[in-house]
Amino acid sequence: MIGVYLLGALAIAVILFFSRNKLFVYSLAGLFLVLQSLFTTYACMHYGNNELVYFKFDSLGIILLVTMSIIAIPAFIHSYIYIENHKENPQTRAIYLTSMVLLIMAISAGYLSNHIAVTWIFTEITTLSASALIYHHRNKLALEGTWKYVFICAISITFIFIGILFLSLSLQHAGSDDLSFSNLLARRAELNPVWLRMAFLFIFTGFTAKLGLVPMFTAGIDAKDKAPAPAGALFATVLMNLGFVGIFRFYIVVANTPLLHWAQLVVGSAAFLSLFVSTVYMLKVKNIKRMFAYSGIEHMGIVMLGVAAGGIGYYAAVLHIILHAFVKSSLFFQFNQLYRVFQDKSIYHIGNYFKYNTTGAMVLLLGFISATAMPPSGMFVSEFLIFKSLFDAGQIILLIAVLLLLTMIIWAFGKNIFKVLFVPAVGFDDSNVEKISPWESLSQFVLLATAVYLGLNPPAIFVQMLKESVSLLPL
Repeated sequence: MIGVYLLGALAIAVILFFSRNKLFVYSLAGLFLVLQSLFTTYACMHYGNNELVYFKFDSLGIILLVTMSIIAIPAFIHSYIYIENHKENPQTRAIYLTSMVLLIMAISAGYLSNHIAVTWIFTEITTLSASALIYHHRNKLALEGTWKYVFICAISITFIFIGILFLSLSLQHAGSDDLSFSNLLARRAELNPVWLRMAFLFIFTGFTAKLGLVPMFTAGIDAKDKAPAPAGALFATVLMNLGFVGIFRFYIVVANTPLLHWAQLVVGSAAFLSLFVSTVYMLKVKNIKRMFAYSGIEHMGIVMLGVAAGGIGYYAAVLHIILHAFVKSSLFFQFNQLYRVFQDKSIYHIGNYFKYNTTGAMVLLLGFISATAMPPSGMFVSEFLIFKSLFDAGQIILLIAVLLLLTMIIWAFGKNIFKVLFVPAVGFDDSNVEKISPWESLSQFVLLATAVYLGLNPPAIFVQMLKESVSLLPL
């Protein structure tokens, strides 16, 4: 089925690229959503199966695939609203929708890949498709953001490739050349530790460009800012989750070798530095879209701290990226409405949003509460469990430092959000403010409610799959 999905998505993308009829183009986008839904359903029904040698429908892949398929629906709905409001020409519209299809296809395949090289290939495809979305506006700033993204991602992809070469050298010691994650795990005791150490450093560093972690986090910030908000929603959530998958699957292998504590130090150091960097930028950022992006760095830092701490932190880390995906995508979808009211991204020129779009303002308020993990946010549960894992691991000083940084982030985030919601913008002419339909905020309320539900009252099958996703890691 995965072969049918990939060929079907590619066929839709090619036809979309050359199509100019509006109704036909939107019909093809709808057809892709149907294909995505059918493929996701098939993957759930064939849990544990291998397909085309290099793909496996495991717990982690299925959970993230379902999450993305849910978010993809409002992503296309808000893309339609965005395209129509901007009166995009047929060519620009076709390129945008083609890129969205290829991006979602590549991420889906990357989630389910059971081979490090295949994951690397589909990660590169996401770079190419995302670049077209970043350059959508065809202006100087978009070009700058695109080149920056391509340049940094090219370096990251090269790092991953070098890491794969080192991994091959490590595996040669075991007399094998199969780089599938299952084979690596089965032969973990025979891997050469020197080459394995080098492989982890390069592969981890390479995937930080997608995950949004130090050292290569900068590419994603400009990408989320310059791309249309519906595309930025995917960059800030499901694409970051692909970076997590690339690191996490290989981390499972390394964690089952004597290099576990060393790997925890590497991951934990990068995670704390990411949290520190996000705090610094959150304190001074005045672009609301970039503020959402820097918030993502904070959350990925928290996620990887959970991975480094181990224990319940593994479970909490996977839960956190799922809840973050629902919450952060809702904020990016809402940004479209915010920009239509104020025609600006600067905090200085935005204010009193409750007056102009009450429903949308409620989304921002609830999104802020959710993103900062305040009760009853579902993310409160995952963050609490990550803090517990740090406490259980004896990392008390680190935990205190993390809590102090998070306090500063909440203050900076809250100060800006409440200004947007309640403080009148200086010099803003509200005589021609566009009236936003409350129905446009419906998808965001659904996503936020989903995050609360999964965090506070998760279904038994969801909990079971989360546990299976981390079952191969040492306690």
